Amino acid sequence: MASVWTAMTETILEYTGLSSTAFFTIVAMMVVTYKVVCGMFISADDFVPVKREPLYLGDLTEEELKAYNGSDSQEPLLMAIRGQIYDVSSSKMFYGAGGPYAMFAGRDASRALAQLSFKPQDINGNLEGLSDAELEILQDWEDKFIEKYARVGQLVPKKTLTKKEEDENASGREEVLKATKGDIMQEDRSVEVNGVHKAGHL
Repeated sequence: MASVWTAMTETILEYTGLSSTAFFTIVAMMVVTYKVVCGMFISADDFVPVKREPLYLGDLTEEELKAYNGSDSQEPLLMAIRGQIYDVSSSKMFYGAGGPYAMFAGRDASRALAQLSFKPQDINGNLEGLSDAELEILQDWEDKFIEKYARVGQLVPKKTLTKKEEDENASGREEVLKATKGDIMQEDRSVEVNGVHKAGHL
């Protein structure tokens, strides 16, 4: 055993020029430094992103969709293709602020995607005049979105009111009409009273 230790110390001295004590002290310090530095960082395996379940929003107008363009970090990041709305929050590096496709967030970008265009005037859902090749490109985009993102709603030109909402609106209009009619009648009575008083003073 002693001969092995002697041979080791001689080898260390020959290759490093250090005594065995100095060599092992340096090795120990390197190991400690490595452990400390590694502890300052989180490995990719330790990082677990927080996944938020997509919230189905139903019918949205283009104006309402604009609210989900990433300006509010508490809201999902949405984008539409062919009128179908997708939650692209998981790809904020692309569609979020500063991303290469940030201008598409909160919009229907069908035409721009079909033409591979970043022009503001092309960021809309108008498919008129697109060639077969452009429509094929758009279909590829749509297939990728269907596979990767959750569909959370669809674009509508104007919100369709439910029966309950229509009844509530009708009731509200009736209340306004009643209130207005009451004000008019009260004003008429006031005019009549003032007219009698005036007549009495003649």
